[in-house]
Amino acid sequence: MSLWWKSCAALLGSALLCVAAMFGLDAADRAYPPPLDTARTVSAEVLDADGQLLRAFATPEGRWRLQTTAADVDPQFVRMLIAYEDQRFWEHKGVDPWALMRAAWQFATHGRIVSGASTLSMQVARLIEPREGRSFTAKLRQLARAIQIERRLSKAEILDLYLTHAPYGGNLEGIRAASLAYFGKEPRRLSVAEAALLVALPQLPEKRRPDRHLKTAETARQRVLERMAVSAVIGEGEAERAASFAVPHRRLQLPALAAHLAEAALRKEPKVTQHQTTLRRSIQTGLETVAKEAAARLGPKVSIAMVMADARTGEIVGELGSADYFDASRSGWIDMTRIARSPGSTLKPFIYGLAFEEGLVSQETIIEDRPADFFGYRPRNFDMTYQGDVSIRQALQLSLNVPAVRLLDSVGPSRLMMRFRRADVRPILPQNEAPGLAIGLGGLGVNLKDLVQLYAALANRGKPVRLGDGIQGQAGAIESEPLLDPVATWQVADILSGVLPPAGAVQRGIAYKTGTSYGYRDAWSVGFDGRYVLGVWVGRPDNGAVPGLTGYGTAAPILFEGFAKSGIAITPLPRAPAGAVRIAQSQLPISQRRFSLTSSGLVSATVREAAPQIVYPPEGARVELGVDTAGTPMPLVLKLQGGRAPFRWLANGKPLAETSRRRVNQWIPDGAGYSTLTVIDAAGRAASVRVFLN
Repeated sequence: MSLWWKSCAALLGSALLCVAAMFGLDAADRAYPPPLDTARTVSAEVLDADGQLLRAFATPEGRWRLQTTAADVDPQFVRMLIAYEDQRFWEHKGVDPWALMRAAWQFATHGRIVSGASTLSMQVARLIEPREGRSFTAKLRQLARAIQIERRLSKAEILDLYLTHAPYGGNLEGIRAASLAYFGKEPRRLSVAEAALLVALPQLPEKRRPDRHLKTAETARQRVLERMAVSAVIGEGEAERAASFAVPHRRLQLPALAAHLAEAALRKEPKVTQHQTTLRRSIQTGLETVAKEAAARLGPKVSIAMVMADARTGEIVGELGSADYFDASRSGWIDMTRIARSPGSTLKPFIYGLAFEEGLVSQETIIEDRPADFFGYRPRNFDMTYQGDVSIRQALQLSLNVPAVRLLDSVGPSRLMMRFRRADVRPILPQNEAPGLAIGLGGLGVNLKDLVQLYAALANRGKPVRLGDGIQGQAGAIESEPLLDPVATWQVADILSGVLPPAGAVQRGIAYKTGTSYGYRDAWSVGFDGRYVLGVWVGRPDNGAVPGLTGYGTAAPILFEGFAKSGIAITPLPRAPAGAVRIAQSQLPISQRRFSLTSSGLVSATVREAAPQIVYPPEGARVELGVDTAGTPMPLVLKLQGGRAPFRWLANGKPLAETSRRRVNQWIPDGAGYSTLTVIDAAGRAASVRVFLN
């Protein structure tokens, strides 16, 4: 059969189909409805609080097919698409007779296909019901389906189906997936160059993929820009300007933020295609960037978890369960925000809060930091040294262990656990054990989410708030008594706001506390301003030790960087409530000037310290002065026992540069001969030795 006869047959068949459609379509519709149900299978999406995409999941057949409407797309793109693909889209009923006749005539006169006659409705028919080949029968079926679709759907709905299903190469379907993969952004705002490329790709998606066939993609984009109808839409001179922009040559990964939360949302409602969360994409992006960079510095097997919450509403605005969900070397699939670990010293602020609430102490109350035995329990400081007499403020800021245990012994471990329950937090105790003094130093299990929930009460004037699960719902105030009263809460926050930031960090107006679990297994840091709370955990998911891992040195820098990269503006901490003041130690009531359990009728857990005694150099010793390789005199080490810190050292009657809380000091002698060394403690007691220096 000649080409002319083929063209005539095609034209005649199309005309007959149109006639049949007008007179017998109702019966055909009922017998052979279009498969519109399959067109509704789209990728599941997890969105942030503002509707921005956090993560998408491929369809069961492995396609990235994101639900799209014309409202999601730049209007300029829609105008360019219709001008290039189907100029009479808004007028025809699924089939454009003029386009059919034009295509048939061009085929007859040129002997080849010059331009197609497919309308957007026909292309939608092909996309939702793919044909095996380009046969005449398949074309007739497509025409019939287009007419059926037009009878069932509005033009806007048909356009939405095209925007959702148009192929863009590989497993990309729909303009949103293509825009995210090639431009890294949603298609709400597209340049003319970007829009032209997205118009061109669906015609031959595999042959025009810019990540594989860059030149072909450039040529196809240019063809769109040169189409007269498109030029009329974009305006004079825009085609030349758009042609100067480079075509993207690589495909980007689609957003995969909040991986653990996204998986949880999908498990919770597997049939829902769009899952709303309380997260904010900008905050989530910042936290994940910080975590990945920090994990790379810390080395293999170390992971990081972070939770940021709004202390007023309880909504989680940023959360990540690991440094990288897809990093198997760090067991990234484990959500460490939900795993109970030893919290180290992070619970100490609540011990001090109870002591403030009961009036046992004020910020400038003196408390002892010396070796103590609490009925067989002998806590020691992290650095294995003791500071002697310190103020309550100093004890909390330095995270000293013995003072914290002294206070916990006074307020009672069980009362502390009861306060945690007010915030709906139930730490895990060792099996068959009652709360003991060890809980103040991390002798129980708490997960990061619960720890942030506790600190949210400190940022919320003592009022407990329940954190949500990141998915809409659950968050809100807890109907219970305050975790701490407002005055005690302010005292704790005021102290924590004075903790020095870690090395290299800028003071950001936040209050924070760190903690390190026994054996260097967990490093923690939790900080808050007047609105938001951020908690950080660092460690190995397998509970292995990480030498050198500490809350202050490892987790705190991540905390400060997390606040900075989250993009939130720091909210000032709450003002002091009525009755909350700082009082100088000299102005305190006698009962609060020095913390003592005996004042409340209890037995003191310590014995009063002895007078200071210089143990090195001993009295009458002859000491050889050393020099280094440059001939500079080496310092003489001074050691003492007993006494109450701080200590003032004098050499030959001249005081050394500054007082010290340590029982080890150094002095560089002026020269050889006899010297007298004296130390005076905080109680005014002195000790002296006379030595001869060679």
